[in-house]
Amino acid sequence: MAEILLVVGVLVAMFVAYNIGGSTTGPAFGPAVGADAISKTAAAGLMGVFFFLGAWTIGRNVVTKLGSELVVDSGVFTLESSIVVLFFIGVALLMGNIFGVPASTSMTAVGAIAGLGLAGGVLDLAVMGEIVTWWVVSPIIGFWVSLIIGRYFYARLNRLVAMERSTGPLLDVDRSGLVPIPSVHKTTNRRELGGTITVVAIGCLMAFSSGTSNIANAVAPLVGSGELKMDPAIVLGGIAVTIGAFTIARRTLETMGSDITELPLTAAIVVAAVSSTLVVFLSALGIPASFVIIATMSIVGLGWGRATRPMTVPEAVSADEAPPVTVNALAADEAGEELPPIGEEDPEDIPAAGDLFNPATTARVVFMQNVVPAIATVGAYLTFRFVPIPGV
Repeated sequence: MAEILLVVGVLVAMFVAYNIGGSTTGPAFGPAVGADAISKTAAAGLMGVFFFLGAWTIGRNVVTKLGSELVVDSGVFTLESSIVVLFFIGVALLMGNIFGVPASTSMTAVGAIAGLGLAGGVLDLAVMGEIVTWWVVSPIIGFWVSLIIGRYFYARLNRLVAMERSTGPLLDVDRSGLVPIPSVHKTTNRRELGGTITVVAIGCLMAFSSGTSNIANAVAPLVGSGELKMDPAIVLGGIAVTIGAFTIARRTLETMGSDITELPLTAAIVVAAVSSTLVVFLSALGIPASFVIIATMSIVGLGWGRATRPMTVPEAVSADEAPPVTVNALAADEAGEELPPIGEEDPEDIPAAGDLFNPATTARVVFMQNVVPAIATVGAYLTFRFVPIPGV
């Protein structure tokens, strides 16, 4: 019976990892695929490789935090309880998908485990407090870093990475020998090559950061139960993520259905770099980070920084009406354009069309991003508190 339960637990964990691969490949490599820098197949392969590298190196810190430190007595992680926890993680994420909201898998996983800990009276409040504190602080850091970049450096970055694909392939590949040798195609210019390398590198960084944080969401309960060792758990999770990247993620890549990939290319690179760096930093501390929320606040900060260039900071703070934060404001700088000093720009030069956030949509997203983890937390707590589960 124990062997059957272990198989069920592994399958449920791999299903969670499979969905993680499907949902995170699009935000990571959407800009690169959308710019025709790489194919969907190449994006899936890079996602699998760099996710596994992040999980194998830094990700085990987060697995340890969720699997053994969040609860005082790791003995509550039996096979049965691990399966129930993973079930509520999957159900809560499904609710987010139904409403079209990119919910945080990290917050959902922590919520389900916290529900188990609360029901058993073994939740470590100090560790939980540390995690929640970083959940509050990290989006604020992302907002201000992105704001500074948007206000002072975005125009320069836009000139560096602005990329228009030339006709013909990016590279020529000589397959006459045993080892294929790539070379730059004759129509490929330096800006195009540099932009391509940049967007692919940022995608790899995002995939790595996803591995450092998200692997724990799939395997931490089983590792905490002691029924599955850390190394094979990471390998199985990495395989499932890769399968998800090669299958269901292709649709995500095609539709570019994420907040990040709807931005101009330069803005997408900035948001991805800031958010991924913060996620990797938090994962090194063992904190399960929410990429979705950090990225959302980075988008707001970047847009606000761009939109307030026509005025000084005191003017922006004291103004009766805040300047509009728009997608066009993020993309307003043309390559090669020399901008006037900050505070002397004509406000009319910042387009006011196409607001970045529709208030009703934004309210729904913020509401559901809190509701989804709450569903996992409350559901797990009520189940473990009132439903007799064998072995728990």
